[in-house]
Amino acid sequence: MRRISLSLVLVAAIGCEEAATGPTTAEFNQEREALKQRAAQKVERAKAPTQVAQAPAAPTGNLGGVDLEFVYDAAGKRDPFRSFLMDKSESLLDRAVRGPLEQFDLAQLSLEAVVWQTGNPRALIADPSGETYIVAEGARIGKNEGYVIEIEDSLVRVKETYVDYLGRETTKDIELRMRRNEGG
Repeated sequence: MRRISLSLVLVAAIGCEEAATGPTTAEFNQEREALKQRAAQKVERAKAPTQVAQAPAAPTGNLGGVDLEFVYDAAGKRDPFRSFLMDKSESLLDRAVRGPLEQFDLAQLSLEAVVWQTGNPRALIADPSGETYIVAEGARIGKNEGYVIEIEDSLVRVKETYVDYLGRETTKDIELRMRRNEGG
């Protein structure tokens, strides 16, 4: 029994000893310091002023010569690298924020009520979903840059601007009338 326990102790002692395969703490710290020094040297080299290569002198002849006194002034000139379409869309971006009634055609809107015998007449307009909005003269309404020009007894006049395929603008006055109840 003693032989077995002694042999187990020897096997366990021999099996527990492992050879160190990785770097020691001292070696790790040395490598870390060397890496810090290399990084500091790179930073110093990046901060050092670099010499700019001199451009070759322009030829004195007519071909490829540069007039050193010429100065380009872009004031009042169009940017040649900018699209014509971008110039058009910028004017549309000025009106990018649109009201809820500017999202519908006038045919989709209905006049629900009018308060007109006051100093400031108002009208109640309903959109296709049933949501109602109060508008006054000058309010923006409709998809075609429309605005309310007059509010009367049972109608609202809206002036809209249309652009045809040739780019000509035409204006049209459209009346929104209140629907009369039929029957009782």
